[in-house]
Formats: sequence, C-alpha cells, structure tokens
Amino acid sequence: MSVADLPEDRPAPVVALVREPPPPVRTDLSTEDLHPSLEDPALTSMNFLNEVANHYPDAVSLAAGRPYEEFWELDELPRYLARFGEYLRADLGYGPERVRRTLFQYGRTKGIVHELVAANLELDEGVTVDPESVVVTVGCQEAMVLVLRALRSGPKDVLLAVSPTYVGLTGAARLVDLPVLPVASGEAGVDLDDLLYRIQDARAAGLRPRACYVMPDFANPSGVSMPEQTRRALLSLAREEDFLLLEDNPYGLFHGDAGRVPTLKALDEGRRVVYLGSFAKTVLPGARVGYVVADQTVTGADGTVRLLADELSKIKSMLTVNTPALAQAIVGGKLLAHGCSLVRATERERAVYAANRTRIVEGLAARLGPPVSWNTPAGGFFVVVTVPFPVDDGLLTRSARDYGVLWTPMHHFYDTGDGGDGVRSMRLSCSVVTTEQIDTGLDRLARLISDELVKRGY
Repeated sequence: MSVADLPEDRPAPVVALVREPPPPVRTDLSTEDLHPSLEDPALTSMNFLNEVANHYPDAVSLAAGRPYEEFWELDELPRYLARFGEYLRADLGYGPERVRRTLFQYGRTKGIVHELVAANLELDEGVTVDPESVVVTVGCQEAMVLVLRALRSGPKDVLLAVSPTYVGLTGAARLVDLPVLPVASGEAGVDLDDLLYRIQDARAAGLRPRACYVMPDFANPSGVSMPEQTRRALLSLAREEDFLLLEDNPYGLFHGDAGRVPTLKALDEGRRVVYLGSFAKTVLPGARVGYVVADQTVTGADGTVRLLADELSKIKSMLTVNTPALAQAIVGGKLLAHGCSLVRATERERAVYAANRTRIVEGLAARLGPPVSWNTPAGGFFVVVTVPFPVDDGLLTRSARDYGVLWTPMHHFYDTGDGGDGVRSMRLSCSVVTTEQIDTGLDRLARLISDELVKRGY
C-alpha cells in the first residue's frame, strides 16, 4: 500500500533519514602560528568600536574622534592639486615632464611636501627644522610604526607612555614587540616623579627605556594638557635620564581662549623630541598624510653621521614605499593656499569645537551631578565622564541598543587586562556632532547613567 492509499486520518509514516556527521572544520592556521599581537586587545579595540557603531547606525555618536565635516567642498580638491602643480613649476622650477612624473609616478620615500611641512612648523609652531629631517608618512600611524621599529633594537628595550594612552600607539608597539610601561598622568599631563620611578625601576630590572610617548596638548583620550613649566621639566628629565620624547600633536591648533602653550619641540634645545604630526584633523583625514620630524643624528658603524629621518626612510621604503603623491599634493595645495599656516585655515573648525565642548560640559552639568563627574578640557575633541560603576564594552552595547547613544569606554586606553572592570569612565567626543545631536545624546546618556545608578543602589 502506498502513502496515497492511507486513510486521511492516519498520518504518513515518518521516514528516518540517516545523516552523515558533519566533517570536522578544517583550519589552515591557528593563532599560535601568527604574531602574538593579533590576540592583544589593543589591536581589536578600534574594530570593536567601529562594529558597534555599524550595528546601531541610528544611535547618536559621541564616540567618533573624526574632524568636523560641514566645511569640506569637493571643488576644493582640484584647486589644491592645481595650486601644488603651480608650486612645482613656479617655485621649484620643474618642467612639464617632471611635474607630471612627480604627481603620477612613485616618488621620493621621504615625501614631496617636506619643505612645506617645515615652513608650516616654523609659522604655526615656532619650530625651525631642516626639511631633510621630515619624513612624510601615510598618516601619523605609520610615523609611529617607523619610530618604534627603529628604536626597538633588542629585547631589553621598552617604551614609556603617559596613561591613558592613545590605543594606536599601544597597538603599534605591540606589532614591533616593544613593551609599553604606563606612566601616571596626574593633573599636569604627566607625573614626573612616577616617570622617573618607572625609568629607574626598568633599568634596575635590566631594561632599557628608549622613549616616552606624550600628547601634551588636549590628549586623546583624557583631554588633559601640560603647562609650560611641566613641559620644561619633562625636557630636563629627558636630558638628565637620557631618553627621547615622542610628541604627538594632532589637536594643538584647537585651543580655547587661553591661547597656546609652546610645543615640546619648540622648547627642545637638545634634540630630545621626535615630533609626530598629522594633517588628518587640520586638512583632510581622507588624504591620510602625516609626518615625523626626526632631526636626531645617528652615527654609523663606519663613523658616518646621518639623520634619524634617513634611517626611518629605510624602514618606510619596505613598508609603504612612499606616501601617495596625489594625497601629498592636495595637502600641499591647501598649505600653499593659506601661506603654509593652518592657524587661520582652521578658525571655523576651532570655533565649532570650542562651542561643542562648552555645550557638552554645560549639558552634563544640567543633567547630572554627584557621584558623576567630568573634566573641562581647554581644547581638543574630548571630555571624560567618570561614574561610580564599571564602564565596559557590554555597557556600551546596551547604551547603543537600548538608549541610542554611543561613547567610548576608557578602558580601551589602559592596559587593564580585566575587560574594563577596573575603569569607571567614558570618553565623549565633540568634534563631529551638531548641537542638536549633543543635546539628544546627552539626554540619552543621562538616562543610561541614572538607570545604572538606581540599579546599583547609588
């Protein structure tokens, strides 16, 4: 009898299917086959934060540290390119064929806008450098990798960094196997007593401190700045204890009404400072153009003396070959269009950032109070909010999903090793949001914090 002949009230028999067990998953590599840094949290932080933002696109983002976008005009790009071409012809005396080759071909490893970078530093920072000491890089991130790769000469070498530290620096150090020793920040941007203790302790353990990474102006993520007196004392300590300072300065132009404090490089009389610069915040992040000023001298085994910049260019030639000429030309064109000074070129952006910082700080005061606190930076992009409960990635995910607001857990900028349980603060960014988004985002953030305080019995 077939199934079709069964009475309607009788169910058809179940035919048991014998399935073969699935084949074991084949993997070509294990993490043990790869560089240990790939398992390090420092290398996963940026991807995680980007993924959260992508998963919750409707959430107001107080997390992104991108520069303000509303003043960009597409028509400016060909104008800047044309202006740089005119510079090559009129100022440098290049003929048509050399201009074409400069813009279209592989180029000079150390860059083609090095003289304009040097002119910009003299005008905006009061820093006089030989253009040959400038290496133009693919963003400041490459500059960090070049310097750390050069300084890491053996397993005893270590880097010091003011904590909390920009995660890109920590990640770059991991890639070149250079351990990072945290130094307390304090209210002055660096605790000099702690720095001296860390250096002496490292040397007592047989290690060699090579440099200390600092961001003296409106640091990412803390927003803290160093007073001039602290900067001078830091330079003295670097000279006395014989280590370099890696000065990173992406936010220096975006100061408040108090005016600017000289950079470490401007105060440096003994070539203790390797200066890391970027045009991402001041010109165009999409160009990915940064630079490093490395005017320290290096004595070769044959007795010849070279610039540290020349040594860095050797590494760059094996890493990115050269920074794209067209990207450099656009940055160079904007510099030329403003007389090689970006102070005036960024006046509108500086006003936006100042107004947004004020709105965030005043908005926090209107919505929250003890036991919640926050700092009031004099410039830059970031405000840090401190709460009495742990701020981890799980809280960020709930904030985006249930409250519709994004921010950055500060634990990503510390080597906590505990997933953030020991860090109780969050970074808010003011750089790429409107006043309406700030107000909405702070309303949502205040609800999240208030709910957490009630839940935890505060």
